[in-house]
This record gives sequence, C-alpha cells and structure tokens, in this order.
Amino acid sequence: MTTNTDETTTDGTQATGYAAEPPVRLNWSQHAPDVYKAMLRLDTAARRGLDPKLYELVKIRASQLNHCAFCLDMHTKDALAAGESVERIVQLGAWEESRHFYTEKELAAIGLTEAVTVLTDGFVPDEVYEKAAAHFEEAELAQLISAIAVINTWNRFGVTCRMTPGHYRPGQHG
Repeated sequence: MTTNTDETTTDGTQATGYAAEPPVRLNWSQHAPDVYKAMLRLDTAARRGLDPKLYELVKIRASQLNHCAFCLDMHTKDALAAGESVERIVQLGAWEESRHFYTEKELAAIGLTEAVTVLTDGFVPDEVYEKAAAHFEEAELAQLISAIAVINTWNRFGVTCRMTPGHYRPGQHG
C-alpha cells in the first residue's frame, strides 16, 4: 500500500501523490467574456428569493447528474460555507433512499431538478411539477426553474471545457 505524502515542489505548490490534473481544454470565459458576464448576471438573478442552502442543494444535484466535477467542487464548498451539513451533501446522491434528511419542500426541488436536468422522456412529468408547485409559490417556482436551468448551463461549460476542480474557495465567484 502506498501513502500519499504532501511535498513542496520546486515551484512552491504542494505535490499530493495523486494523478496529474487533466489540462483545461478551453478557458471559455476568457474567449467569450460577454457570455461569461451574462451568465454571472443570470446566475445572480436566478438565485434571488431562494433559500441559499436549497439553492446549493439544487446546484449540487444537477452537477452530480451532469458529472461536472468543477461545479460539484464549487457548490459543495459554497453549501458548507452557507451552513449546510456534510451529511446532507453526502446523502444527496441517494436522496430517494435518504428522504428523511430533507424537508418535503427540498425533496420537491430535488425531484424537479432531476426532471429538468435529465430530459430523457422529453418533458418534465406532471406529478413532479405539481409536487414542486405545491411547495413553492409561483414566483419562487419560477426562480427555482431558472436556477436549475442556469446550473445546467454552467455544467455544460464545465464538462465541455474540462474545467479543473479542487482550486475553488467560497467567495471566488466571477
């Protein structure tokens, strides 16, 4: 068995013994700065009126489904900074079996997140939408749907460009 030992490299960074980070394919925000700035504004607008912990749970769940490691890193750290528990974050990947960790409102939001993120049937089922509508007033529901759409867009940038996770610190947005 090998152990990972941290050593300082000649350039002053910490060597962990882990596999090398994959190179970023494209720094899209540098090459499309107007789109990036618009996404930041859209993200800010979408989060208005939503509970910060719920907002981060939605972002984490969509990022899990989309396999976006960069966004998982960011939103897990942001959720912890917002006071979310490690236990609820860890259980989010198996939320249907771990329902007792979440409120009915959170479960409705997580279910809607999955339905909007994974459109394999080409639509969001009525029962999923109706459950969310029962827990959110229309304006809040519109914000929730906006937040889900925005994180899905961020995920697509992150996965396509191979943005590297592990370096984000809460408060580093934009």
